[in-house]
Amino acid sequence: MTAGVKYILLSTIFFALMNIGVKLLDNIPAHEIVFFRALVTLIVGYGLIKRAGLNPWGNNRTILICRGLAGTVALIMYFYTLQNMPLASAVTIQYLSPIFTIVIAGVMLKEVPRPVQWIFFLIAFSGVLLLKGFDTRVSPVELSIGVLAAVFSGLAYNFIRKLKGQDDPLVVVFYFPLVTVPIVGAYTLTHWVAPSPLDWLILILIGLATTVAQIFMTKGYQLERAADVSVFNYLGTIYAILIGLFLFSETIGLVGLGGIGLILTGVILSSRFRPNRAHT
Repeated sequence: MTAGVKYILLSTIFFALMNIGVKLLDNIPAHEIVFFRALVTLIVGYGLIKRAGLNPWGNNRTILICRGLAGTVALIMYFYTLQNMPLASAVTIQYLSPIFTIVIAGVMLKEVPRPVQWIFFLIAFSGVLLLKGFDTRVSPVELSIGVLAAVFSGLAYNFIRKLKGQDDPLVVVFYFPLVTVPIVGAYTLTHWVAPSPLDWLILILIGLATTVAQIFMTKGYQLERAADVSVFNYLGTIYAILIGLFLFSETIGLVGLGGIGLILTGVILSSRFRPNRAHT
């Protein structure tokens, strides 16, 4: 297993912790959670950058800002779906992003995956569909918002890859909240919902978990081709099902276990049939 894949796997774990926090804060608007999540990441990220002696403003500011904008839109939409849809459904729809990541990478980065990798992606995505099943509780509007969140996530991941060799992962992570805070902050201040002491704690933990996840994810996408690592995001669906089982009393039947098997099969095969590094 390469270092890039390891970073992606670690990022999925911390993103799963973030999902728990957002789901628990159903009384706080999504935009307010996004704001505090970004604020914590901004503070922690700036401290890490200064400690590393890096230039916080980066080198390719245009792409850094584009990454921040795409990530901000994706995050707001995703947090909305987390609060308004069942956890498994929201996470499953968000994990369409690896498909969009690959499609966008083919245009933006000229990174065309091996034809056989599309089969592995279909296997993994079939597992996602089998695991979740058809959920009638998801409205067309919510579904559309979830799909758009996945599209913008795929765009953001490709901007990260485009920054390879130009900016340090810490700077890339720092620009995300640098863009988010002023955009979302103004709206949040005029639509304020006061958090309880427990809410404050969860908000801070969401910010910390997301910061760590962003750093790992950024390193992973800068070390590997988008097509090679994006499929591992499907593991987040497994985490969502397990979280639902232990925290929200959701059960998993034989069909669900079959879905988990398909996801793992797709991930493992995609890892074993990675393109030659010479073609990256």
